[in-house]
Parts: sequence; C-alpha cells; structure tokens
Amino acid sequence: MIDMHTHSIFSDGELIPSELVRRAVVHGYRAIGITDHVDFSNVEHVVSNVKKAKYLEDELDIRVFAGVEITHVPPRKIAPLAAMAKEMGAEVVVVHGETINEPVMPGTNAAAVECEDVDILAHPGFITADEVEKAIENDVCLEITARNGHNRTNGYVAKIGMELGATLIVDTDTHSPGNLITRDFARKVAMGSGLTESQAESVLNNSLRFLE
Repeated sequence: MIDMHTHSIFSDGELIPSELVRRAVVHGYRAIGITDHVDFSNVEHVVSNVKKAKYLEDELDIRVFAGVEITHVPPRKIAPLAAMAKEMGAEVVVVHGETINEPVMPGTNAAAVECEDVDILAHPGFITADEVEKAIENDVCLEITARNGHNRTNGYVAKIGMELGATLIVDTDTHSPGNLITRDFARKVAMGSGLTESQAESVLNNSLRFLE
C-alpha cells in the first residue's frame, strides 16, 4: 500500500506521526505521505514539523513523505502556496479538490491542475474534461478516495479519468486509525468505482511514481 494523503495532529488527524506511521506499517504500507491541511497561516509550522517524522525511516521498513494538503484556499492563491510549500521542503503537495461534501470554492480544481507544483488533486468531485486534460498536461494525479463522503463521486472520477487517460491513484485521506487500509482493500475501493480488477491493479501501481 502506498498512500500519499493522510493527516496527523498537525492538522485535524488524531495521531502523532510516529503512531500514524507505525499503524501504517502494520497495515502493510510501503510508503505514506503525511499531508496535513495548510493555508498561508500555518504552512511553515506544518512542513517544519512533519519533516521531522522522516526519522522513522531509520527504524521502520517504510518511506515517509512530508507533505501538505492545500485546503479551502482561494484559487488564485493555490499556486504561490504550493510553490512556498515545496521551497520549505514539502515532498508531496495535495490540493483539496471540489468534493460535493464540502463548500470548496469554484475554480479550485482548475487552479490545482494548472500548477506544476501540485502532485495530487484530492477528491475532485465533478471535475470537467478540460480540467482532466490540464491535469494530464501538468502531471497532476487525480484521487480515487477511500474517505466516506468524499468517495461519492469516485465513479465519475474513475470514468472520466480512464476515458481521457489521467493518472489515477487511490488514497485514504486518513484522519483516524480506522481509516488506514490494506492494499487489498484499496483494490476493492478502485473496483467499487467501476474499474475492472486489472484496471484497479494498474491504478494502485500508479503510486509507485512517488518512490522513483
């Protein structure tokens, strides 16, 4: 299991990084991204603290990626914040997409896929074909999520993503211990979005890009 979208106590997660990573190891994780929610008010605090969790790589058989999830930030401010996070040492930049479950500002998806510093557009809701094409152009992954609520549009994201050739990945958006999943469960999440078993396996393998 490779999961690039999780949260710790540095935003709204329940676990300190060491427990989050240890529990991920028990679930068979090969790599985990700790991508706590940020805007301009807390990005420096989050990145500097989450980076410290990389010490766990010396003790546990897992890769730990320090990252951020840019969340409810006005679209015009997403690109400069993503650049700032990368300059501070964020290895993975996720943008909180236009899920139907929250009042995300219109234009968030478009701003995220236009930005070369963004790695993943999380739970993008009813993303448009033009936005998918731009995500392909800028190598932004589109997320199929295991997170309840946000997963209501997984079928739409998987369908349009596969039709247009986007890079789809499966993440958990973990906030609590019970949100972590095994690779087998991740495959079921992908198949539940309408993918065949072979397509689901291919989507899971897309996350290997973060280990390269």
